[in-house]
Amino acid sequence: MLAALRPRFVIGLAGAGWSRFATLVDLSRIATGRALGLFWLVLLTALASGGLTMHLLGPLPAPQADAHHHDSVPRVPAVRPQAGIASPIAALQEPVPGQPGTFLPRITADGQTPMRAYAAPFADHGGRPRIGVLVVGMGLNTADSEAAIRTLPAPVSLGFSPYADRPAPLLEAARAAGHEFLISLPLEPAGAPLHDAGDQVLLPGASAEQNARRLEWSLARIGGYVGATGALGALRGERFAEAGQPMREMMAALTARGLLYIDPRPNAAVARPAIGRAVDLVIDSSAQATMIDDALYRLEQTAREHGSALGLAGAPLPLTIGRLAAWAAGLEARGFVLTPVSALVVPPAPSTAAGAPPPVEHRH
Repeated sequence: MLAALRPRFVIGLAGAGWSRFATLVDLSRIATGRALGLFWLVLLTALASGGLTMHLLGPLPAPQADAHHHDSVPRVPAVRPQAGIASPIAALQEPVPGQPGTFLPRITADGQTPMRAYAAPFADHGGRPRIGVLVVGMGLNTADSEAAIRTLPAPVSLGFSPYADRPAPLLEAARAAGHEFLISLPLEPAGAPLHDAGDQVLLPGASAEQNARRLEWSLARIGGYVGATGALGALRGERFAEAGQPMREMMAALTARGLLYIDPRPNAAVARPAIGRAVDLVIDSSAQATMIDDALYRLEQTAREHGSALGLAGAPLPLTIGRLAAWAAGLEARGFVLTPVSALVVPPAPSTAAGAPPPVEHRH
């Protein structure tokens, strides 16, 4: 239909429409101007009234944090050690022939031992059940190891891998934070060779001389430790530990150097006269928070029944460290005392035995 209209008529309609539209715009401007004027009058009146109210009532109180807010990661208060761990002592070191700057631990002429000299300070006269925790796998992942040293309470003991690359800064940080530590030994585990303990593994079928050399290699990797453990990450050294004579020879060598030994096989018997004990359970057998929490609860039950308990964690993974830190924060309130591993196995020194609490009786 529009196509049938003549051009002049269409133009005329458009002109008439524009005229009317312009008139409407003028009217709307007038209405808008009046509305804006009214709006600003109301706004200024409200501001003046609000200012008067604030002047009369005073400033508003500062906003408070929501007391019921909980982060997904528990907030654990920082734990400061009473004292750090001693740096390697020259009298307790034996130079390795042909390897300058490398040392093995030893007992001094007057009977001082590494297991005492490098032990974390501990004093408990309350007779409360004692719980120790050993976290191994230290030094393999620098970030995880640093977080464990920084987050865990000082009485938690650490186990460093002999395969750790440049562990010196971590060792210094552990000493400064009050963590005593052990050296992990690569012992042939169950399931070998599928489960590999590395090229310095001690083997049941190897000669006594070869195992002695490999043991010394591990012991010389770091310094300033209280003892050794057969826990190498998730490996437990079962095949070597059950070999009989090779295991006894290794234990004799550790005892001769004044070192304690922690057997990672739950409830295993530690041959005397070696000073040590076995762990009661592995905390991180399952990488689930609920399972770790359940293992820690069972550790408490064991301590209540027997006076002491020792748990093992195979790696300083963030989940494990987070659950351990949260658990340890409330341990004292539940009637327990967190205890360094050395205080669970080393009897009091003769010079300090008087007036000290009797050593805890161990089942292992």
